[in-house]
Amino acid sequence: MKKFFNRKSAANKLSDDDLLDLVQKQTLKYFTDFAHPVSGMARERSNAKPECGYDLDCVTTGGTGFGIMAMIAGAERGWISHDEALEKITNIVDFLDGADKYHGAFSHFMDGKTGKTIPFTPLPADHVTKAPLTKDDGGDLVETSFLMMGLLSARQYFSARPEAAAVCTKINKLWENVEWDWYTQNGSGTLYWHWSPQHGFAMNLPIQGWNECLVTHLLASASPTHPVSPQVYEQSWTHGTDFKNGKSYDGIALPLGPEQGGPLFFSHYSFLGLNPKKLKDKNANYWTQNRNHTLINRAHCVSNPHGHKGYGPGCWGLTASDDHKGYDAHSPTNDDGTISPTAALSAFPYTPKYSMQALRHFYEDLSDKIWGKYGFVDAFNESKNWQADGHLAINQGPIVVMIENYRSGLLWNLFMSCPEVGCGLRNLNFIAPKTNKTSVKPAKPN
Repeated sequence: MKKFFNRKSAANKLSDDDLLDLVQKQTLKYFTDFAHPVSGMARERSNAKPECGYDLDCVTTGGTGFGIMAMIAGAERGWISHDEALEKITNIVDFLDGADKYHGAFSHFMDGKTGKTIPFTPLPADHVTKAPLTKDDGGDLVETSFLMMGLLSARQYFSARPEAAAVCTKINKLWENVEWDWYTQNGSGTLYWHWSPQHGFAMNLPIQGWNECLVTHLLASASPTHPVSPQVYEQSWTHGTDFKNGKSYDGIALPLGPEQGGPLFFSHYSFLGLNPKKLKDKNANYWTQNRNHTLINRAHCVSNPHGHKGYGPGCWGLTASDDHKGYDAHSPTNDDGTISPTAALSAFPYTPKYSMQALRHFYEDLSDKIWGKYGFVDAFNESKNWQADGHLAINQGPIVVMIENYRSGLLWNLFMSCPEVGCGLRNLNFIAPKTNKTSVKPAKPN
């Protein structure tokens, strides 16, 4: 007779630290075991969707940046060796050196075998952008900034190892070759998301806030070779639609962002490396911004105004992910009952008690449906009895990295220790946390 395995009983024997270890280690496998076999880059998704242009050779630029940071966390925790992490990151850097570039910026997607651009395929008509994406076949400055955040963190991590000198030099070359100033359309005072050799700036999408792109403006200002004027931050970023908020929701004040905060990835992606603790400018205290954004998102799920099945104190988190219709940016104002585990788990630094409550529920109560060999699936909807059949790199990476930042601050310390980052923050008149140099742990030989 087959013995029944009671996962909840087993999980109850795990301490919080043991459970965090398990989730980080399992999720890391997306970027190690499931990495593209040629390039080492992060595959866009684990479930191929050839009808949308996504096969298993489609790799993602921003997701690879997040994956590099996840591998650093894995090396520091001992789940992969330092030598293995260095080898994998070196392979990625060598591949990127020969990949398609557009004034130094990389495309959103590329072929993991060849480095050739894969155009961003048009999405369903009800997608949140409501914009045509067929002209997105060139440089993507936002995805490039996520990649550079990962590469600069790796440079800082490996800088003390003589055998890593060559890859650190190559990282500097990739970083210094990004022509951030080109993406202002000849000094227009606005930073733009895309440029294509076929279509130029026809996408015409300014990088304006509040959204996930703060680190893009920071790195554009920080570049030692192709910086943009600090005025671009003021004229472009802070004057976008939905930048200022100032309202309260469920008694929680929200300084910045759209109505009820928008999807939670706004408080994750830039802040995988950019430490929001004590980070301020004239617009906001960014720790308050991110924590309150998270609390508002959770409060919506707990109050559950639409009556979705499963929602509650242990089941919350709305962000961009797959859903039963395709893909969408879920939020309190766009809530179809889809919960994305990355939303609550990547919020660990901001709401550790509530995030642990969600983690225990996801693993102990729902794991038979949503737990797999690369961690939690991308999303689920109990009202529709639907679970995603795969994972997305750009959602798996933040789980590993933000849990690590909660536990040790490792990736925050590494990225914030970059001299260029400090320069960029000063250029933009930020008050930033001082990096504790002793807490920046360079990789050591095994």
